[in-house]
Amino acid sequence: MTHPADLTLPPPRTPGGPYRICCVCLGNICRSPMAEVVLRAQLDKAGLADKVVVDSAGTGDWHIGDAMNGRARDQLARAGYDGEAHHARQIDAYWLPGRDLILAMDEANLRDLRALASATDAGRIRLFGEIADLGGRDVPDPYYGTADDFAAVLTLLETGMANLVAQLKQIQ
Repeated sequence: MTHPADLTLPPPRTPGGPYRICCVCLGNICRSPMAEVVLRAQLDKAGLADKVVVDSAGTGDWHIGDAMNGRARDQLARAGYDGEAHHARQIDAYWLPGRDLILAMDEANLRDLRALASATDAGRIRLFGEIADLGGRDVPDPYYGTADDFAAVLTLLETGMANLVAQLKQIQ
């Protein structure tokens, strides 16, 4: 699998250490925690769980401390994932130097994240739909949608995370 240079994974900040990824959406109760859970499961299945550290956060502060949205958690459970332990957090600029890759779920979050970042960190912030080989698609926010919208998001995340894990295998 080949990727244009701007879509390849940033190199690890600490060679030999774990690769650190943060998934980011708006409130950290739907898309980014679903992405975190799916990525962790796929890393475990690929034998990379001890080589890649994953977390998630939101750009907004509305849901800090809240559990994952019930419809997101239910959708994950139907597919065999566990989202029960999640509590929403808001990303802070001081986190960025500690991550190798920050995955924005959509263009709006990408802009917000890049506004927080130093020039050094900005190149590590990527749109999930690009880096995960989904044609640059945004992961749509299902918050005001139906169960079908949450199912569509999960399908998109599973496909994209499989692509991302394939890339992570190449750098580990």
